[in-house]
Amino acid sequence: MARQNISTGGPWEEKIGYSRAVRVGAALYVSGSTAMTPSGLIGKGDPYAQTIQTFKTIEAALKQAGASLNDVVRTRIYMANIDQWQEVGRAHGEIFGNIRPATTMVEVKRLIDPDMLVEIEADAIVSA
Repeated sequence: MARQNISTGGPWEEKIGYSRAVRVGAALYVSGSTAMTPSGLIGKGDPYAQTIQTFKTIEAALKQAGASLNDVVRTRIYMANIDQWQEVGRAHGEIFGNIRPATTMVEVKRLIDPDMLVEIEADAIVSA
């Protein structure tokens, strides 16, 4: 099966050696994504805003691979402060309320940037 690496051109992709997403056949894996954009971090101090921006980043990677949010079957949510779960969960519900992927939400000690509150991975199965 052919492998398709998806890049957003972010500086960390080259430094760390990863792809924003990888598609092999119908399986598509989106790397941990945050609210960081080329213009900087969106929603500093606001877990809801950061989550919405993170899903925009994930959606863009899905589109590059020929998929959409409707194809997502699993999300993994990493939070710097689990006490903010309701705001993050509200954003997840707005995006995936009808799609209802399997999901995990856990607290981690910290993310790569102290202003990042949430990082999300997504797996999708793309219809042929």
